[in-house]
Amino acid sequence: MSRTTVIEELESSYLKKNCPNFNIGDTIRVQTRIVEGDKERIQAFTGIVIAKKGSGLSETFTLYRNAYGSSMERVFLLHSPRIAEVEVIRSGKVRRAKLYYLRGKSGKATKIREQFVGAAKETAPEATASENEEPQQ
Repeated sequence: MSRTTVIEELESSYLKKNCPNFNIGDTIRVQTRIVEGDKERIQAFTGIVIAKKGSGLSETFTLYRNAYGSSMERVFLLHSPRIAEVEVIRSGKVRRAKLYYLRGKSGKATKIREQFVGAAKETAPEATASENEEPQQ
């Protein structure tokens, strides 16, 4: 058994099973466990994913948020036990792998188009013209 297979087996036991699938440009809410003394609480951080790096146990993602005139950027470990939940709020449609250009911008300059996934338009079968016409007298 080689060294890398042993490391992969060990890391696989620590990987989270219920991670949602999200991409760059998505707006997500991360709920983190915060320990203060002997008490534990959950704090939410909502932002746009501007970068994803790494793979396996060391996979990280960076969230950016501009609120009340101040910009915040946080890096999270995806498989950290401190992360309680990750939920995707909005899917974004971008053409870049990293969105570092959003730093320092605010308002409409930070707009990202929304990507609508699934739910194709379902059209009802149209009635034939003969059914809709009134009988002529």
